[in-house]
Amino acid sequence: MKKYILLKITVTIAIIFCCFAAANARHSKVLIFSKTAGFHHASIPAGIAAIQKLGAENHFSVDTTTDSNLFTNDNLKKYAAVIFLNTTGDVLNNAQQKAFENYIRNGGGFVGVHAATDTEYDWSWYGNLVGAYFKSHPKIQQATLEVVDHNFPGTKNLPDRWTRTDEWYNYKWIANDLHVLIKIDESSYKGGENDDNHPMCWYHNFDGGRAFYVEMGHTDESYSEPPYLHLLLSGIKYAMHKH
Repeated sequence: MKKYILLKITVTIAIIFCCFAAANARHSKVLIFSKTAGFHHASIPAGIAAIQKLGAENHFSVDTTTDSNLFTNDNLKKYAAVIFLNTTGDVLNNAQQKAFENYIRNGGGFVGVHAATDTEYDWSWYGNLVGAYFKSHPKIQQATLEVVDHNFPGTKNLPDRWTRTDEWYNYKWIANDLHVLIKIDESSYKGGENDDNHPMCWYHNFDGGRAFYVEMGHTDESYSEPPYLHLLLSGIKYAMHKH
């Protein structure tokens, strides 16, 4: 009888441990999705390598894909966050969109980088998730960013005014429920079209999950720039419910 009770306790502990390990694995893994159905950014490999390095240094694993067939309920639940890295155009079919919606509604995380706002224009749910839709951009040039919230870990050590070079998007539509972290000063460069309402980085809770977007990330150089990488890492951690 004692052996039976001991065996039962051992099995129970093993089951609890396995469940904990599986949950912990899910909360320590992200998926980079970089499929393009429009413009293809040459910086995607640099972005993948940078995020893989961030993962290795910060104890989360990184899977990468351009295969939209991986957007199923069973597969997406493996990940704490899904990163749309410079995706463009219509990249998911209706069933894949539904699986991604279910993932977010079950507490999943989303990170959009740069051209993630140039993606899925006919899917309004996605537009509200990412927070804006791309309209146009001027040539790559230096501009000054205004950090409007220093309370987020990724902006805590940034200066109030941050000057850097990138491709600066104008938006045709911007959601009104965003927690904006960084805006761009349109007087500091040529070609801005959103006036004072011109955010470059934000986050928000959406439909049961978390979403973070950073407009920056067009150039290869972005992915070797420490302040930018720290901002991106903080966004990933936010989406993963790590802070």
